[in-house]
Amino acid sequence: MYVCVCNAVTDCQIREAYCEGACSMRLLRQKLGVAGCCGRCAPCARDVLRECRQESERRAAMAEEQAQPLPVAATA
Repeated sequence: MYVCVCNAVTDCQIREAYCEGACSMRLLRQKLGVAGCCGRCAPCARDVLRECRQESERRAAMAEEQAQPLPVAATA
């Protein structure tokens, strides 16, 4: 879906930019021009960034959980 009509930026492009390190509105604006003209896209762009952060945090938590060694049962 188009997020920024002025610069023809889609949510997929924002997600891709996030994966490439554009994790703030300032960096998105520099990379894609989001919210650089009329600014009406800023709330939606922020929502997409928030979703990206949450997904990234969820994946990190899952990876950390999987990296934890399983407890060893004591044998007597």
